[in-house]
Amino acid sequence: MQNKSSENLKSLLCMAMLAAMAIAADLLLRIPGIGGFLTYEPKDVIITIGGFIFGAVPGIIISLIVCVIEMVTVSNTGFIGLLMNFLASATFVGVSALIYSRKKTLSRAIIGLVAGSLSMVAIMLLWNYIVTPIYMGVPREAVLEMFVPLLIPFNLLKAGLNSALVLVLYKAVVTALRKSHLIPNRENNDGERKKTNTIVLISISAVLAVTLVLVLLIFAGMI
Repeated sequence: MQNKSSENLKSLLCMAMLAAMAIAADLLLRIPGIGGFLTYEPKDVIITIGGFIFGAVPGIIISLIVCVIEMVTVSNTGFIGLLMNFLASATFVGVSALIYSRKKTLSRAIIGLVAGSLSMVAIMLLWNYIVTPIYMGVPREAVLEMFVPLLIPFNLLKAGLNSALVLVLYKAVVTALRKSHLIPNRENNDGERKKTNTIVLISISAVLAVTLVLVLLIFAGMI
């Protein structure tokens, strides 16, 4: 029991450290203001590495913590910015880590990152269509016109760059954490993995359902 508590404490310490690293990366390497509202932040690289190590649910929790801290420090977009930031980060991290956690191999990591990237692009297109007219005070037709020249390329570039950095840095980060005895050499057991996978699948399904309902309400003229 004491050994289990010690491992849990180490895991929490490691996740807190990864969150701090993600915030530091945002402060130092943030590229603001593409198109007036699109910003590249490298935080998803660190958070996804955390998701690969600890699972999709801890990765999403780290993402939420980092996004909230980012909102009250470097961001000036308020709650709407927090919502969009978290949706993008949680989708990328959650989908990538969910796929990778089923079988931790390089090929699964690549598949997970590609799926996470495409899922993030799709979610952000839908939520930009929902939220950007409210935030920027423009008609939705103007947002649709931004899809091909701006939103799709930006999100693909952001996701592709973050995916490449995850693949480059993951092994080095894990090796350093293991040498520091902050994470064990053994992976989580299958029971824990299946439980977290179920939680993530339910969460992703809920986000998709809410997104589709909002889009349908827009097309029905109710929003």
